Amino acid sequence: MKKITKDTYLSWYEDMLFWRKFEDKLAAVYIQQKVRGFLHLYNGQEAVLAGSLHAMDLSKDKMITAYRNHVQPIGMGVDPKKVMAELYGKSTGTSQGLGGSMHIFSKEHRFYGGHGIVGGQIPLGAGIAFGDKYHGSDAATLCYFGDGAARQGSLHETFNLAMLWKLPVVFICENNGYAMGTSVERTSNTTDIWKLGLGYEMPCGPVDGMDPVKVAKALDEAIMRARNGDGPTFLEMKTYRYRGHSMSDAQHYRTKDEVAEYKKIDPITKVKEIILKKKYASKKQLDEIDLRVKDLVKECEKFAEESSYPEKNLMYDAVYEQKDYPFLKHKI
Repeated sequence: MKKITKDTYLSWYEDMLFWRKFEDKLAAVYIQQKVRGFLHLYNGQEAVLAGSLHAMDLSKDKMITAYRNHVQPIGMGVDPKKVMAELYGKSTGTSQGLGGSMHIFSKEHRFYGGHGIVGGQIPLGAGIAFGDKYHGSDAATLCYFGDGAARQGSLHETFNLAMLWKLPVVFICENNGYAMGTSVERTSNTTDIWKLGLGYEMPCGPVDGMDPVKVAKALDEAIMRARNGDGPTFLEMKTYRYRGHSMSDAQHYRTKDEVAEYKKIDPITKVKEIILKKKYASKKQLDEIDLRVKDLVKECEKFAEESSYPEKNLMYDAVYEQKDYPFLKHKI
């Protein structure tokens, strides 16, 4: 595994802080109705992404996830201004304003969504990995889903084929404790979701999803297994979201005290404490990072605000029509 150094911690702090503040701004403009539809925020779960990116090779590895998907593409290299613009529904967005919050996508940066159908990305993640194996690539695909999606039948079908074909995919359940407002205890006989892999003899296990170091180590092993042709891995990242399932969630299913307890292990705060304790940076240097993050969020907001909405005909040109469709053999 790549060494976890001073620079790693400083990068983690700046990245996770930016992701948090980026989404805090989205929450603010959502209330102003500048962003419409649904909005599912990642606040609290940032260590999963930070640790994952450290273990990945961003020149070839791929990522696919559910609808809590705004900061992952940024981590993969997508311009955050374009992500913000997509949420605003602007033509400068990642999908020219036609996808919105739940459908961020970038083929260029190997980020394949953003999927609004619960669990819909699980078989797709295996399909991407199948393509890599078919073409002889040693790339790995990281396929994320929530604890609610772990109840989908397609997960079992996918796990079976992934093991049968030894696909280079890492399945990652980001277990934040609640499927919308329903706790894991109310949806499953076993609360150890990682044990679902045992029925397929798939390497599996739990990971502390609030610690980027533990995430990076677990994923490094899983990715190497995929690259070596040893097949898939299933990891359950035990994490927590500080905001509701979506912006419309009143959160009656949990107490403020519960949220406050989890905020004591906020991954951003913990990384900051390690930086200060090991003297990787001074408080003044961290304050400079905070200002840099604040300025970048402002840039993203300004870009989205000033961008134009797409023309109506783009809906037909970009989505429904491809004049040089490569698989059309006969005229209909």
